[in-house]
Amino acid sequence: MNKVEGLHHLAICTADIKEQIEFFTDRLGMELQALYWMHGMENTWHGFLRLNDESSIAFVCNPDIAEIPCALGESHAGNPASNCAGGAMQHLALKVKDHDELLAMRDRLRSKGVPVLGPIDHGMCCSVYFAGPENLTLELSYSTEPIDSEAWIDPEVVALAGISPEELARYKRPESFPDRGGLVPQPGLHAPGPHMTNYPPGAYEMALSAPDEAMLHAVPNEPPVNIEREATHVLEGPGS
Repeated sequence: MNKVEGLHHLAICTADIKEQIEFFTDRLGMELQALYWMHGMENTWHGFLRLNDESSIAFVCNPDIAEIPCALGESHAGNPASNCAGGAMQHLALKVKDHDELLAMRDRLRSKGVPVLGPIDHGMCCSVYFAGPENLTLELSYSTEPIDSEAWIDPEVVALAGISPEELARYKRPESFPDRGGLVPQPGLHAPGPHMTNYPPGAYEMALSAPDEAMLHAVPNEPPVNIEREATHVLEGPGS
């Protein structure tokens, strides 16, 4: 069955990537994993902070972001119970191992001057809440067991959301999709979508019309530091 298996990275815009790196490394103990010119983007940096070997929090930074206003209740929620625009990130919840680790992280944050609310036991998980730079709303959370859909899907909310019994059954057990070996063609500009937006004029149309093989190698994929060359330089010594 084709399905998503986890988080690879969540990308967040920032006007001050150093401030975000400082916060996530110092307050949360995450490791800076990558910091380089963002592929295919002019004057833009990309930074990755490690969650594990397969998952990261990523930041996108360029000078224009500083000119975009932050409007609480519109662009940002400001706390884990407030509104923001549809499609925007309301809050970011990061996983910790257990209750002891949750309290240890709360101590780390509070010792560095960050107010932390909780723990709050939600039943399906236990969480603490705090703020990050640029009005990020952040959460640390753990669960003791997988979420039981029979206990945590409320029939009243299902009805209010306009979900029929047939739709609910499909949502709980999505149908499998037969592997077609990557041979399904690009739907094109007039497909129902949704479509990505905010590209320069003509850029999205050009990308949709490009062969998949061309897209695979459309951006540089070498790391900015040649580790092999640097290791050779260290072994040989300066001036060699």
